[in-house]
Amino acid sequence: MDYTDRLLHLALNDTSAGEHGFEPEVLDAKVVALVRLAALIAIGGAVPTYGAEVDNAVSAGATTAEIVDVLAAAIPIVGLPSVVAAAPKVALGLGYDPFDPELTAGS
Repeated sequence: MDYTDRLLHLALNDTSAGEHGFEPEVLDAKVVALVRLAALIAIGGAVPTYGAEVDNAVSAGATTAEIVDVLAAAIPIVGLPSVVAAAPKVALGLGYDPFDPELTAGS
């Protein structure tokens, strides 16, 4: 199914397209994981979901710097308060405790 058919099925909420119509076809796994992380930031997801999406991104080859860049890139769209709320959840997903007094800026 080409992209125009997929777009039409999505626009019409046509479930006859099945899973193939609703899964990315041309984006690589890393990009998909980063996009999903950005979407999670936008909706304000729960901590366990951030952990899973961060794990997916890292497994797909994303670096921690790329994951943090997703937060920065989301600011103009979702606003700073949403990103500030998401940052500790992303940090926990990366294995950092953002409230640990030993964690300092720049380390």
